[in-house]
Amino acid sequence: MLDRIGITATSLCALHCILLPILLPMLPLLGLSFLADHAWEHVFLLMTAALGTIALFSGFKRYHKRIYPFYLLYLGVALYWIKHDFSPELEMYFIIGGASLIIAAHFINIKLCNNCKQCDDDLCASEA
Repeated sequence: MLDRIGITATSLCALHCILLPILLPMLPLLGLSFLADHAWEHVFLLMTAALGTIALFSGFKRYHKRIYPFYLLYLGVALYWIKHDFSPELEMYFIIGGASLIIAAHFINIKLCNNCKQCDDDLCASEA
C-alpha cells in the first residue's frame, strides 16, 4: 500500500514539475503562487523520500532483505534535487530520470514482497 502511495506521490511531483512552466502565469490569479517556489518542491520531494524510505524499509525488514531498491530511490531523489543546478533545457531529463528511478524502486519492492519465500502468499499480496 505504501509503495502505491509513493508511486502516486512521485507521479504528482513529476507532473507538478512538468506543468509548472505552463501554469506559472495563472498561479497568482488562482491564489496558488506558493506552488512556484523551489522550497515547496523540496518539501514535497522530502516527503516523497520519507514515504519511500518507510515503504521500502517495511518490505526490506519483513520480506526480502534486499537493499538495491533503496539505491534506486535515493538516486532518483538526488536527480530531482539537483535539477536546478543545470540548464532549464536539461531539467526535464532530470525530472523524468528521477521519477523513473523512484517509481522503479517502489515497483521492485512490490515485486520482491510478492515473491517472498518466508511468508504466506495472502500476507505478501496484501502488503503490496
